[in-house]
Amino acid sequence: MNVRILQGSDARLYQELRLSALITNPEAFGSTYESEVKLSLETVIERLVPAKGKFVLGAFDGSGLLVGIVTFVRENNLKFAHKGNVFGMYVAPEGRGRGIGKLLMAELISKAKNCDGLEQINLTVVSENDSAKKLYKSLEFEVYGVEQNALKYNGQYFDEDLMVLKV
Repeated sequence: MNVRILQGSDARLYQELRLSALITNPEAFGSTYESEVKLSLETVIERLVPAKGKFVLGAFDGSGLLVGIVTFVRENNLKFAHKGNVFGMYVAPEGRGRGIGKLLMAELISKAKNCDGLEQINLTVVSENDSAKKLYKSLEFEVYGVEQNALKYNGQYFDEDLMVLKV
């Protein structure tokens, strides 16, 4: 398994996996397949280009297939710059249960710790997603609250647990 920061040249692979994620687990993301399928490849490339306090990690299997993704974005407002956020964590169904999510998150934490002045990493997870919560807790994230009805998809509400890791 190879975990690395994605570049613009990975945009097509990233977009394919991201769209698959939005179809497979639509309740887990703030975005929708319908909105992201319309994005141009140039827009996806712009999203992927690493910047100070922002990167997207990808996990590639032995055959070079992208099987997992996760995004880190540091807050840029002066009063919030001590915090970073995890977005878009996804491992393809065929890669689940093999430690790929833990590899991605461990690498994200390691790279995020290089941000001067970063004190905590925040994420949200659908409250019923026990496997994801177990993963995050194994990396020492703690639940600090619950947002009720955080997401609404096809008329159904989903609560989200708010989690934090002090770094």
